[in-house]
Amino acid sequence: MAIPLKTTRRTLERRGTYWLYLLPLAAGFVAVVAVPFAMNVYTSLFHWKGGQAPMRWAGLENYLTLFTDETFWRSFQNSIAMIVAITVIPTIIGILLAALLFDYLGRRYGDKAIATLRATYYLPQILPIAVAGFIWSTILNTQQGSLTLMLKSIGIQSPPDWLGDPNIAIYSVMLMLVWLQIGYPVVIFMSALQRVDPELYEAAELDGAGWWRRFQAITIPQIRPEIFVVVLTATIAALKVFAPILILTGGGPENSTVVPSYYAYRNFFELSRVGYGSTIATVMSIVIFVVAAVMLAWQHRETRKEHR
Repeated sequence: MAIPLKTTRRTLERRGTYWLYLLPLAAGFVAVVAVPFAMNVYTSLFHWKGGQAPMRWAGLENYLTLFTDETFWRSFQNSIAMIVAITVIPTIIGILLAALLFDYLGRRYGDKAIATLRATYYLPQILPIAVAGFIWSTILNTQQGSLTLMLKSIGIQSPPDWLGDPNIAIYSVMLMLVWLQIGYPVVIFMSALQRVDPELYEAAELDGAGWWRRFQAITIPQIRPEIFVVVLTATIAALKVFAPILILTGGGPENSTVVPSYYAYRNFFELSRVGYGSTIATVMSIVIFVVAAVMLAWQHRETRKEHR
């Protein structure tokens, strides 16, 4: 049966108007992402001290220097620690806490108690990072910090220098980041569990399945899309982490806590090596893009497998 020409033309015109709704998004992307990134790549090809200083062509020299820069590789190594602290540990703890609150404590104490606990876990997320940094600098103070005093009360008279020891400082920063991040996955996973059919848990419980078995067979498969979202967004945040390092340690001691974003900042504003700072920022932007693309491709492949 032939489709009337007027219907076909009307459909094409309607589809053409859909693109108009994408124009604001495209304009925002060009203004906020594409143009600044292109300017950053351009700047990375020069030796430049910023301001009115002359720009000297460097070509790929900054990139060659970067790949032999021990401080950069140390910062990149610390990014792995940031991923562990912001993504891996909070996601694992968040899944367990959300399942415990929803499937176990929720039945015993009701929705109001669970809402209070959920808000408590999320509280660090709404604190300004400067306030959180001040809190943890107080906790980790070598002389009168809460953690130091607690260790002294149990007989440890010489606690470590939490932020001043190059071998310990990175773990102290990680501890703060876990505390900051833990509420995010808990809230996301508890929201995801709201859409799970309660009859699944009731049927499993009638069949004799304990909490751990229900967690493995029902909770994890049902909230897998949300797990992916949390892992993706938290991993990107870990690769961009900056403020906690600036507030707590300033990249020290002895560059033991420096991360790429802070290293780029230091080259930009403290060392007046704008071209080299742009190089670091460009490389990390590419790394973040590749990581996000790989994770999205993996998620797309897993989704297609599930729908076969």
